[in-house]
Amino acid sequence: MEVHGSSGPPVVLVPGGAAPCAGFFPGLVEGLAGDCRVVVHDRPGTGTAGPGELKDATAHLHTLVGELDRGPAVVVGQSLGGAVAALWARDHPGDLAGIVLLDATPITDPRLCRIIEWQTRLLGGPARLPGLGPLLDKGFAAAGRRAVLKAPLPAQSVPAIDTLFDGGLGRLAAAVRGLAALSDGFRTADLPLLPSAVVSADRARPGAMGRSHEALATALGATVTTWPGATHTVHLDHPDEVLALVRDVVRRAHPA
Repeated sequence: MEVHGSSGPPVVLVPGGAAPCAGFFPGLVEGLAGDCRVVVHDRPGTGTAGPGELKDATAHLHTLVGELDRGPAVVVGQSLGGAVAALWARDHPGDLAGIVLLDATPITDPRLCRIIEWQTRLLGGPARLPGLGPLLDKGFAAAGRRAVLKAPLPAQSVPAIDTLFDGGLGRLAAAVRGLAALSDGFRTADLPLLPSAVVSADRARPGAMGRSHEALATALGATVTTWPGATHTVHLDHPDEVLALVRDVVRRAHPA
């Protein structure tokens, strides 16, 4: 765990997939560290941390915030990290003063979560094979990089692209394992009302993802924000807007 900033309320960053936290949110640490204590940490099963399971993520984060011993935190989660943030708010509401969800994995939709888990397991299995694994990981990273670069990115965001695919397909599949079961037991009625922001990508047809984000926003007492051209990696294509949104939630969660 690294904490950037010496004073102010804690802000815990939770990346998507199995990505490491360091470098994942361009500009966010630097933009918040003057007024907040920004926690950069890889939970077990992600980044540089050792093995761990998704079902244990909220208990781990609960322990982490207890170690900070400085009051409830604002959590910022992208993609799978957004689902983890929502589960954390449900499981340990006293840990959190606010929540920011950035195109969160649709934890409210068990059917879609089963599809996501099945797809990552299908890709992750062959990636563990000697010889084939590195080739698949390289192709996955190259294809992912091309997809992300289809959207215009600020220069500060380009170095962060590689963090999205760090660890490869096998580690991603392991990080997603158990998502469907967690979604089956998730009820928006169990979420606390918190100062919140929910961001959804700018999709032509929001569909199930959009409905999930609306349900999360309603339960948290927020509205869904969508910026023109925002993609699933909204923290990369709209870093300044994300920073402003997080600052607003921090102000509401910890009024002077």
